[in-house]
Amino acid sequence: MFRKLIFGLSVVLVSIVSCVNEEDAPMKVIFETDMGNDIDDALALDMLYKYMDQGLVDVLAIGLNKTGFGPVEYVGLMNQWYGYPDIPIGKITEGIEYNYPESNFAAKVSAMKDESGNPLFKTGFESKENLLEAPVLYRKVLAGVPDNSVTLISVGYSTNLVRLMESGPDEYSDLSGMELIAKKVKLLSVMAGDFRPGASAEFNVVRDIPSAKMIFEKWPTPVVASPFDVGLSICYPASSIENDFNWADPHPLVEGYKAWGTMPYDRPTWDLTSVLYAVEGDSWFTVSPQGKIKVEDNGCTRFTPCPDGNRRYLSVTKQQADAILARFLNLIPSKPSGHCAE
Repeated sequence: MFRKLIFGLSVVLVSIVSCVNEEDAPMKVIFETDMGNDIDDALALDMLYKYMDQGLVDVLAIGLNKTGFGPVEYVGLMNQWYGYPDIPIGKITEGIEYNYPESNFAAKVSAMKDESGNPLFKTGFESKENLLEAPVLYRKVLAGVPDNSVTLISVGYSTNLVRLMESGPDEYSDLSGMELIAKKVKLLSVMAGDFRPGASAEFNVVRDIPSAKMIFEKWPTPVVASPFDVGLSICYPASSIENDFNWADPHPLVEGYKAWGTMPYDRPTWDLTSVLYAVEGDSWFTVSPQGKIKVEDNGCTRFTPCPDGNRRYLSVTKQQADAILARFLNLIPSKPSGHCAE
């Protein structure tokens, strides 16, 4: 009887400790991006590093959903510079390519040299040929984490996510892609769509419409979309880039911002809003009721409320937009704790 009592108490104590540890543990995040198209991707990535510094987030992997020179290289040098060189990076092959030399800041910064002709920023890897394809990396990461523990943030094209959905059993898991997602992922936070009446097709959707259709119709976990008009209403100011980062020179985010366009310019914070929602929750936003999202053949997105739907989208009031911008201006210019930023 005594042994049974002790065993029972032990089980209870282990359960309590496990619950406490899970609540205190950093949020597990996979981030995927079309880095290089617009500077908001770099700002969003900066946010994730700052959340890691604060112990709020554990970035398990960063996947690229855009091909070409610059995206992988820029993420590599950002990981190095911010002091997180061990975050694995997933590449994409035969994906969507959208490289305009005049605005591809990722390629420009990756190609910068110092006075000796050496790379101004180190990428942390010798060749991206050795990197795993992003969907394979996602399978590897998801197979090793507790159930229902990963938040996936996707800011860009849906190509990799569909490839993950369509993947089969491999060396990392016996589960199909859909089974693995359903078991391990708790939320997909995406920057995509525009749900205003009469709105045009949004960029991330229209660049790969078949994949966007699959995500919104068949992705097996809840999805929350931050649409075009949310980021459009919150612009990151050039004055911050010019004045708030004097503690570091050169700074890869600042160099990227300057390389993307002619300074000074303020830029919408599309991707940042998906990161903010995923990490800090819905208190910053107005969140739609539950429903379904349909992607039409022309790329336009339509939301239909229904109690059994698990799709939602964000919107903001002027007051919320101002508060979110203040949050960005507090977080992003702060000095990271990584040793490379010293």
